[in-house]
Amino acid sequence: MSPRTDAPARPRVSARVAGIAESATLAVDARAKSLKAAGRPVIGFGAGEPDFPTPQAIVEAAAAACTDPANHRYSPAGGLPALRRAIADKTLRDSGFAVEAEQVLVTNGGKQAVYEAFATLLDPGDEVLVPSPYWTTYPEAIRLAGGVPVDVFAGEDAGYRVGVEQLEAARTERTKVLLFNSPSNPTGAVYPPEEVRAIGRWAHSHGLWVVTDEIYEHLTYDGVRAASMPVEVPELAETCVVLNGVAKTYAMTGWRVGWLVGPRDVVKAATNLQSHLSSNVANVSQQAAVTALTGDLTAVAAMREAFDRRRRTIVGMLNEIDGVECPLPEGAFYAYASVKGLFGRTVRGRTITSSADLAALALDEAEVAVVPGEAFGPSGYLRLSYALGDADLVEGVGRLQRLLAEAR
Repeated sequence: MSPRTDAPARPRVSARVAGIAESATLAVDARAKSLKAAGRPVIGFGAGEPDFPTPQAIVEAAAAACTDPANHRYSPAGGLPALRRAIADKTLRDSGFAVEAEQVLVTNGGKQAVYEAFATLLDPGDEVLVPSPYWTTYPEAIRLAGGVPVDVFAGEDAGYRVGVEQLEAARTERTKVLLFNSPSNPTGAVYPPEEVRAIGRWAHSHGLWVVTDEIYEHLTYDGVRAASMPVEVPELAETCVVLNGVAKTYAMTGWRVGWLVGPRDVVKAATNLQSHLSSNVANVSQQAAVTALTGDLTAVAAMREAFDRRRRTIVGMLNEIDGVECPLPEGAFYAYASVKGLFGRTVRGRTITSSADLAALALDEAEVAVVPGEAFGPSGYLRLSYALGDADLVEGVGRLQRLLAEAR
């Protein structure tokens, strides 16, 4: 039967979903893996994923959980009671923020926590201040929730940290939420406690919500401490949502366990959303997360030591390239290098006019996959994850050094 010819033409995909950009970091990682599978010796700096295996005790707990019939059934949408309690205890232990288990929602990874936080807080047209450079998912999650992301940029001269004056200049009567991420993806910047307090007090004075992503809290270096905003500014506790997860700290990216912590009414509303969206997180993953959060941090310390070594290596090698400036990050496992000094130069017949150009050149000519700054805000930067083996790191940056030595 032929379709009606008088029916109005309608888009096949909704404008809401069609407007979402693909995750640039996952796209770069997928491209690198595809090329490697085809036999090309590509080294990928794209994915924010520890190269370490999940600690053995956590794996053994998951294996044991598989044999327990209780884990073969639906469980509460908000999370297993034991895990919600463990998250509350861990939040007090690690950041000093006292919360109850009822203030915790366990989500399918950190990304679901990001989306559900904004979907719960935002009405159409509400604005969210997003310090830039930002993680690629933040603005897309805000748009999907009906909100409007407002970029507030801070460059390398400011240590990639925005200040109160910039935030105030961007605030309007439509501003409802401030997004905050420290330690930061993509820059590795860590806001010192006094800056956290200043920003938090400013947000509270204007009646703004704060959504603060603390997933890299354990990955800081040189004695730097990741300060939690509701701890530094206790008066924000009723208008603050904290996002976190096990992925980065415990090398559990594939287990898909994140969470949000917030006021009871917000957590209850977000739980209602999740009950229709995905129901409970896989029980075996939740049981593994209980073991991770109630165990010691010995494995975490070992991983951090390796990241610290790689951090110094990658920054030192990047800064040896003429036209590249890379501050030493204080947290996470990313180097965020300014490459504006290479703009206008030509390599192998290709003129570099943007960081996207440079990323394409690096992949085509040096078989090195990096993420261009356009994915995180303005052009002029590259993000390189140093959560990969030491030998690959040195070889990959060495390839960039040799390629860009040809720039004229």
